[in-house]
Amino acid sequence: MSKTVTALRSARWFAPDDLRSSGHRSRLMQMGYDEKDWGQKPIIAILNTWSDLNPCHAHFKHRVEDVKRGVLQAGGFPVELPVQSLSETSLKPTTMLYRNFLAMEAEELLRGHPVDGVVLMGGCDKTTPALVMGAISAGFPMIFLPAGPMLRGNYKGEYLGSGSDAWKYWDERRAGTITDEQWTGVEEGIARSYGHCMTFGTASTMTAIAESMGLTLPGASSIPAADANHIRMSTRCGRRIVDMVFEDLTPDKIINRQSVDNAVAVAMATGCSTNAVVHLIAMARRAGVPLTLDELDEAGRKTPVIANIRPSGKQYLMEDFYYAGGLRALMAQMKDKLDLDVMTVSGFKLGETLEGAEVYNDDVIRPLSNPIYHEGSLAVLRGNLAPDGCVIKPSACEERLRVHEGPALVFDSYPEMKKAVEDENLDVTADHIMVLRNAGPKGGPGMPEWGMLPIPKKLIKQGIRDMLRISDSRMSGTSYGACILHVAPEAHIGGPLALVRTGDIIRVDVPNRSIDMLVDEETLARRRAEWVAPADKFERGYGWMFSKHITQADEGCDFDFLKTEFGKSAGEPDIF
Repeated sequence: MSKTVTALRSARWFAPDDLRSSGHRSRLMQMGYDEKDWGQKPIIAILNTWSDLNPCHAHFKHRVEDVKRGVLQAGGFPVELPVQSLSETSLKPTTMLYRNFLAMEAEELLRGHPVDGVVLMGGCDKTTPALVMGAISAGFPMIFLPAGPMLRGNYKGEYLGSGSDAWKYWDERRAGTITDEQWTGVEEGIARSYGHCMTFGTASTMTAIAESMGLTLPGASSIPAADANHIRMSTRCGRRIVDMVFEDLTPDKIINRQSVDNAVAVAMATGCSTNAVVHLIAMARRAGVPLTLDELDEAGRKTPVIANIRPSGKQYLMEDFYYAGGLRALMAQMKDKLDLDVMTVSGFKLGETLEGAEVYNDDVIRPLSNPIYHEGSLAVLRGNLAPDGCVIKPSACEERLRVHEGPALVFDSYPEMKKAVEDENLDVTADHIMVLRNAGPKGGPGMPEWGMLPIPKKLIKQGIRDMLRISDSRMSGTSYGACILHVAPEAHIGGPLALVRTGDIIRVDVPNRSIDMLVDEETLARRRAEWVAPADKFERGYGWMFSKHITQADEGCDFDFLKTEFGKSAGEPDIF
């Protein structure tokens, strides 16, 4: 059912002939507006995550003007509302600590202001899930504008991928195989334009998930930030959201079990970041869809990786992906695995948006019959070390480590681990399994990206470039290697990871989805009785609230008081 102008949400503020509405009108007049601006037009909020410290969103200061142009062209009234930027490269201890903060800010900002629809401007890792979570809970028409990946990095004619090649060349520097001058050249060449990481890291993973869930215009997530098509797409977002308001196309009409399943399948086919797990679960549950780790693992078993993009791929980057056809082409390749009848923000069903999509380079976007990895990007392991599950990215680790048994080398803190790995006398072999604990949602705090534990320098100099590593933390989506992450329950709250000792034998079997410490129950019971809970990290403010209400990784790390009853959307409460 479509809306009329008189039914607009913003009319509650400006239409009544009373003193309070008079105040609303006069204060807009104070800024130079009049009834031609708001009287017969939907008011469109533009949530902008630009900041001077966020290189991924450096172009948003200009793109917001492109969005406004589209809103004006379609007859709407655009209003920019700045929100947290969450710069992945600058914010400590981790942007994950503040994902829910931005989600709450977006939801409350939208609820409390006279807006009828919203364009969400995000892309840097946590901004996509945060903005989407908040907008889902607010419950009125929304469209997501992806920041777009930066251009390919380059050093002496070699393409560089953000994150992935930083880890690679840092290890070479530690091993003494490259000079300080060469390292500086890598630093200067790896990030050549505004935009988020151009590997298929967390940023590209999450914008692809937003598109496959139906929340962006078709093809929007693949466009490089510096491409003129990105400007045109931004303007189209502004035009489209005005129509969505009159169509009353709200998130609950787009996000359902089928669209979530589509997003899961596409995530697996793209070689997604391990961070997709916590964000997908959180986003789905905000919409009342009870997505679980086991469902993600099932999708991983039956969905091959067909995007040949680093870090799962060996050669190509997101610029190559776009020129090969982008996400529309990838979804067209796997359309038999998707529900094509779900609605999208375009106003068309998913299948309609894929008509005419072509693959222009079938080495970049592979057919299902020739994947780069025959199972999906992620696998969920369970056992006495992680009874509520943990996650590994098999496509990005050495095959020899997918079934492995070895002694644990345990670290209780990141500083302890960081110091130890530089000690060339460290008692460690390539068969050891490194363990970093107390780095989870509460213990980190905020589950920092510490999970790609550095290979000890002693082993680096022996030519070792991968070994098994286990943590209750996360890792960057640009990372790679045999890293087992998101161990739940985390050590900080007494999960079994808190009980493992250096020298304990741990067995990992990825094909059979198991992870166990080979320690008898009597010994574990004794250790459990001796364990002392660490103090919480915060005594006041947002951190205190975070510590009291954060859920574990297997539940998406959302706040317990923001849960949505499964089967229902959050909706908008009557605040008047």
